[in-house]
Amino acid sequence: RVLPLSSVICACADSDHIGLCFSFIHSLILSPLGTSMELNDGHLQTLTEFLRKTLDPDPAVRRPAEKFLESVEGNQNYSLLLLTLLEKSQDTVIRVCAAVTFKNYIKRNWRIVEDEPNKVSDPDRTAIKANIVNLMLSSPEQIQKQLSDAISIIGREDFPQKWPDLLTEMVTRFRSGDFHIINGVLRTAHSLFKRYRHEFKSNELWSEIKLVLDTFALPLTELFKATIELCQTHATDVNALKVLFSSLTLISKLFYSLNFQDLPEFFEDNMETWMTNFHGLLTLDNKHLQTNDEEEAGLLELLKSQICDNAALYAQKYDEEFQPYLPRFVTAIWNLLVSTGQEVKYDLLVSNAIQFLASVCERPHYKHLFEDQNTLTSICEKVIVPNMEFRSADEEAFEDNSEEYIRRDLEGSDIDTRRRAACDLVRGLCKFFEGPVTAIFSGYVNSMLGEYAKNPGENWKHKDAAIYLVTSLASKAQTQKHGITQANELVNLNEFFVNHILSDLKSPNVNEFPVLKADAIKYVMIFRSQLPKEQLLQAVPLLISHLQAQSTVEHTYAAHALERLFTMRGPNNTTLWPPFTEQLLNNLFKALALPGSAENEYIMKVNPTLLSSKSIMRSFSLLQESIVPYIPTLIGQLTHKLLLVRDSCANPTTVSSFEEALFPVFTEILQNDVQEFLPYVFQVMSLLLEIHSNSIPSSYMALFPHLLQPVLWERTGNIPPLVRLLQAYLEKGGASIAGSAADKIPGLLGVFQKLIASKANDHQGFYLLNSIIEHMPTESILQYRKQIFILLFQRLQSSKTTKFIKSFLVFINLYCVKYGAIALQEIFDSIQPKMFGMVLEKIIIPEVQKVSGPVEKKICAVGITKVLTECPALMDTEYTKLWTPLLQALIGLFELPEDDSIPDDEHFIDIEDTPGYQTAFSQLAFAGKKEHDPIGDSVGNPKILLAQSLYKLSTACPGRVPSMLSTSLNADALQFLQGYLQAATVQLV
Repeated sequence: RVLPLSSVICACADSDHIGLCFSFIHSLILSPLGTSMELNDGHLQTLTEFLRKTLDPDPAVRRPAEKFLESVEGNQNYSLLLLTLLEKSQDTVIRVCAAVTFKNYIKRNWRIVEDEPNKVSDPDRTAIKANIVNLMLSSPEQIQKQLSDAISIIGREDFPQKWPDLLTEMVTRFRSGDFHIINGVLRTAHSLFKRYRHEFKSNELWSEIKLVLDTFALPLTELFKATIELCQTHATDVNALKVLFSSLTLISKLFYSLNFQDLPEFFEDNMETWMTNFHGLLTLDNKHLQTNDEEEAGLLELLKSQICDNAALYAQKYDEEFQPYLPRFVTAIWNLLVSTGQEVKYDLLVSNAIQFLASVCERPHYKHLFEDQNTLTSICEKVIVPNMEFRSADEEAFEDNSEEYIRRDLEGSDIDTRRRAACDLVRGLCKFFEGPVTAIFSGYVNSMLGEYAKNPGENWKHKDAAIYLVTSLASKAQTQKHGITQANELVNLNEFFVNHILSDLKSPNVNEFPVLKADAIKYVMIFRSQLPKEQLLQAVPLLISHLQAQSTVEHTYAAHALERLFTMRGPNNTTLWPPFTEQLLNNLFKALALPGSAENEYIMKVNPTLLSSKSIMRSFSLLQESIVPYIPTLIGQLTHKLLLVRDSCANPTTVSSFEEALFPVFTEILQNDVQEFLPYVFQVMSLLLEIHSNSIPSSYMALFPHLLQPVLWERTGNIPPLVRLLQAYLEKGGASIAGSAADKIPGLLGVFQKLIASKANDHQGFYLLNSIIEHMPTESILQYRKQIFILLFQRLQSSKTTKFIKSFLVFINLYCVKYGAIALQEIFDSIQPKMFGMVLEKIIIPEVQKVSGPVEKKICAVGITKVLTECPALMDTEYTKLWTPLLQALIGLFELPEDDSIPDDEHFIDIEDTPGYQTAFSQLAFAGKKEHDPIGDSVGNPKILLAQSLYKLSTACPGRVPSMLSTSLNADALQFLQGYLQAATVQLV
């Protein structure tokens, strides 16, 4: 049974907490860590029971257990209880579960986030770091891997400053001689150091790497040499070799990480040791390490793959130092390539070996190695063509694992495949030898196409390889938006399209040779910017017909190609062709019904979990008003896919149809607390509510109290859509909320208070506060106004940022527009005498130039104009000295460029990296919010308003305004002001 939408969010939290009180949120933000959980048998037994329940397949048992563990994980000693369990429990399943739970706990909570409470107590942090390395090294491998990951997570935050003895403790374990322990250390070090491959260069990074090298490089090198000697000693002991080669693979990975940023002096001095041994391992062939498994790479293949990576790194980045060793590596890797079979287990090794050759041929130093025509021919014949062939394993993936095939082929995640490596080698060779390479490969292309023509049924794989080779030859530069943007001029793409691609697209049987049809569709898609418009127009109806193909890959490629083509624009930003409306929509929806495509990523884009059809949405965007006749038919189709049509929804008369169709789906999502979906549900609800006339339907009103529950606001991905939804409530029914839900106003303000405390979300708090000020009746928030300003001033005092200042300026000027300048002055001075003057002098005058955005600038201009012309205190008290500087600041806001400077210590403050898994917020492409101007048409030109307001002020105080202007305002500002007065046809008195 599906519960009513208004009641399901209650499942996320205790109903007693529906109404957030104003003070509760403040205590929620600033509350200390929870109470301590004693390390006793009772707590261990309780924890064991709940961990076991988290493994239960029944959600009714599993979810409450997960919620309980979440609720107690902030308590002191919780993490130590988990470590005790994974060490001492007699139940292996519970030990592993405790290890996984501990790792995830560390992942979510170890990072200390500014403006957030410390989620792991200091005593727990100390105890964890004191014991976790020993515990990791003494645990079985399954648990060791989880604890190793936890150590690397802690290390990313605390090493080296807060955990200086970590490396020393790890290095000492090399002396144990126990390779279970040694491999645990190596695995942990790899997890810790692999980020060096991706970090931006900085002094802090250099310092850390230097510390690591000083402590780790020599012991690692000694371990490397000792392990190779042990391999020779135990050359016939299979079990010993497996352990030792696992160690060598980890050592090789560490070598790559430690050498990635720059060539360390230590490794340069010891290059002979490392490269000689790497070369020896590359040429090693031990029958005891060979496996019969054709799918999974063995230890020898994994080690050689990593050595190829290491050699490629040195060839690319340190070619001068590596030059003496290069010829022997080229020879060894060439021999490796020509002697390695086509089995899947060799794919990574072959891919990395080819990538090594690709990296070498791109370097001017090594150009001479590839200049000979025979060499180029040999590379094509023995390396490139064999590794571009469509193998049985590829055919199996195409048919039975289409999702993985598409991910590799279409999305570019095939970086470790033979085909991608061969393609990169072709491009590398074309850098210096484009003419000869094109001529040689063209001969192979013609030969393969000739073989296909003899017997298409038997030789279709030859044509597949030919198309891939042409694509590799022709592609020089590519972007996701435009496809291939720079092509090899020696390849006639249009001729190849007409002679060899079009025939597959035109074939009446869309299910014949699906691989070749997928190749043809991909050709159109990637060369769309290079092919003539006429050819693309010809291809569109053909692509639509291929949406009906049974092959998942084929109809997915067709959908993606159409979506990409529909993004292309002609003159005047128009689409290049008229859509074939009925056939297009019918075939798209039929494709959704095909096996394996109910949630197809291209027909049905997962973003990441709210389903919205990529091709269908693109089609709707193009069809716009012509889609209206199809709405009755489409609603049923869209319901199950949560698909929203942008322009159809803009008509309020259709909203009820969408609500009727979508609300049952939303109810299930909310009832089951599917976190991944919630941000999208809230966005769609916001969109629907915004389209309603100026009232809130009862179904929405019943939901309102539950949107204020703390649990929803703890998830960062929920915050933007929830704020927008609350803004929609306020816009459509601020008076209704004040009348029928006045007891929820403290909860609404509590949400504002929570958001304003966070540097990452304070702007969202201001969005909500501005809507409260704009739409709520004056009397409903009268009692809260002073407290609101006090909270804002507390945040200003404790953590002032440019973003906060800009938002604060917009808010106080909106307040002035809504309630008047006198009310603004009075509320400031009620908090502290003379505070109004301090705000003018210290914030508004020096900072208003930072305000950005036309609406925001308009609000500030109108608000400051009111302060200048409608606030008696500014004319007749000690505040008078600020009148001219404030006017000067306002003219600067009109005429000077925006001040976009940011203090050095504020860079990146807008990014809060939430530890652990939380659903991120992603804006739905067709659910954008229109910019709202709270002042509207009442003020067309703020400059004219200023002139007219100054004129009224001057008539009330004759002679006063011109006197202040002539004595204090600088000449440029005065000249601009004269222009405003002339435009308004007024003259100051």
